[in-house]
Amino acid sequence: MKHIIAIGGGGFGRNPGEGLIEQYILDQTGKNLPNICFIPTATGDNEAYKVNYYSTFSKLHCNPVHLDFFKRTPDLEKLIGEQDAIFVGGGNTKSMLAVWKDWGLDSLLKKAYEAGVVMSGVSAGANCWFERAVVDSWEDELKVIDCMGFVKGNFCPHYDEEPQRRPSVKSFLEKDIINACYASEGNAALHIKDNNDYLSVDFGKQKQSYLVSLVQGKVSEVAFESLSLKAQKN
Repeated sequence: MKHIIAIGGGGFGRNPGEGLIEQYILDQTGKNLPNICFIPTATGDNEAYKVNYYSTFSKLHCNPVHLDFFKRTPDLEKLIGEQDAIFVGGGNTKSMLAVWKDWGLDSLLKKAYEAGVVMSGVSAGANCWFERAVVDSWEDELKVIDCMGFVKGNFCPHYDEEPQRRPSVKSFLEKDIINACYASEGNAALHIKDNNDYLSVDFGKQKQSYLVSLVQGKVSEVAFESLSLKAQKN
């Protein structure tokens, strides 16, 4: 089975150690001790981001590693080939994709996805898997850019977290820049299985993912079936 878990916002970048959506991602691998690789390219391999990653995943039953591009870069084919799951961090989507393409990582990730490696990430790390995405890579405005296209459609993260998101999606729909858009709120993820089975995963408080389109000139937000993750009590 092929998996994309596209997170609208939140996770270990904001709440290190909580581990709700992170455990969900690991569970989808079906492995007792899965290998997972964090790719923080979109923040220029930010060190604090990596610390948050390890502080979270080291508490979970897995083997966490990360991939740097702005230091000496390892054998990418070997590294990606060893993983059961990939987690891509947030940041600048456009810059991240450019680096990946130059190194050929996009092709390696596609091969891994087709082989059943669970692909996940937040914000830029959610955008990248779709055909196109609404991104904040430019300082002055949101734009729609082409992404890797592992799954069909367009994506917008931070749908309820940033005030320009909803009106920008509405504008892109009205201008026919996009014909529909998947959108996830903060602390929600859209889990896509085999490119046709959609589930919204709530790891906040009633957070949701939607299919957004225009119906008779008005914005329609259709919520997906939702699974709510709860923190386990010690």
